[in-house]
Amino acid sequence: MNIRINAAKLIAEGHDLNGREVSIRVENGTITAISEHLEPQEGETVIAEKGLKVSAGWFDSSVNLGEPGHEERETLANGLQVAARSGFTGIAVQPRTVPVIDTKASVQYLKDRAAHHAVELFPIGALTRGSSGEDLAELYDMHQGGAVAFGDYQGAVQNPNLLKLALQYVQGFDGLVLPFPQTKDLVGKGMVNEGVAATNLGLKGIPALAESLQIARDLHILEYTGGKMHTPTISTKTAVALIREAKNKGLDITCSVAVSHLIFTDEALNEFDTRYKLMPPLRTEEDRQALIDGINDGTIDMVCSDHDPIDIENKKLEFDHAMYGTIAQEVTFKALLNVVSEERAIHLLTAGRERFTGNNLMITEGKPANLTLFSTEGSCVYSKDAILAKSKNSAFIGERLQGTVYGVIANNQWIKA
Repeated sequence: MNIRINAAKLIAEGHDLNGREVSIRVENGTITAISEHLEPQEGETVIAEKGLKVSAGWFDSSVNLGEPGHEERETLANGLQVAARSGFTGIAVQPRTVPVIDTKASVQYLKDRAAHHAVELFPIGALTRGSSGEDLAELYDMHQGGAVAFGDYQGAVQNPNLLKLALQYVQGFDGLVLPFPQTKDLVGKGMVNEGVAATNLGLKGIPALAESLQIARDLHILEYTGGKMHTPTISTKTAVALIREAKNKGLDITCSVAVSHLIFTDEALNEFDTRYKLMPPLRTEEDRQALIDGINDGTIDMVCSDHDPIDIENKKLEFDHAMYGTIAQEVTFKALLNVVSEERAIHLLTAGRERFTGNNLMITEGKPANLTLFSTEGSCVYSKDAILAKSKNSAFIGERLQGTVYGVIANNQWIKA
């Protein structure tokens, strides 16, 4: 397959042509030429769009796909197609499946099912067997099978010794541990952020302390053991401050925030709409602003979709009984443009790949093409009819979004959005 990307602004930090309009030729999956002007070749596919821009392929560090076990929520085939049409060429998939991804065989199952697609699937193995929080899973075996990190999705490691052992053990193969930041005993039966909104609604709250206390503990353990740790989907002002301090100490710590927590606060819950029932819960405007400050000053390393398809039978219920989660991958880039510049947005959507996979994509002649094509022009109001995912539980319905995703070029394929 031969492609010429015509007159696209290159967004690539550190690249000699960063910020300039270029044309890129891709032949049989490899970048063969980058120049301000390229002559047409017979038989090539030309990509020329309004306001066209190009960057390295985006990476999503937290994605749930129903298969295996919950294909009614999402399938691997459709989930990978959604990722491509959302601008992502790599996704880290959470182990919340049936059965839980906690063995080498289950990791390889995901890898095999996703092989040959434009989007590369990177499994996150469960940190504990069955994500029960009791015994460490087969971490090294899963690493050998292709797992890029280890964590129990939305399940915190309550036993500090277990986290200590995990951080020590994975150092033998440079593994990455993802402890979910939440103290279970402080959560209790809470469902939303503890604050004015929870009181007005008569719902039990989850204090910000539940997150910050767990992060403080986890960082103390990391300082003791060494190793690599990534704190996923932080949501509070104090969490940002704690991680900033840990980075200043030189700890090997990164963190992410879900795009929903950059857009919404707990005030969105005023009508008991279960689309806004998320984990961690939506916090206050003060927390939201602190998160935005954190992504702008580099404390927060990456933004993820935390894409979580939930079937209607488990989402459209009374608030107490509905499951947590929202689909968000399709809107991640467009929502992010509401709070940061295009350069910062692309940095936040590409930084996760090196941390999780050890690879840093390069837009260079002779290298495989792994590219996302997009524009920051235009806006739209997101509607249910526009949803590509199998499940429709999106908190972003009705939100005005910016920009356009045109598609991706990866693994010698051009997937048009």
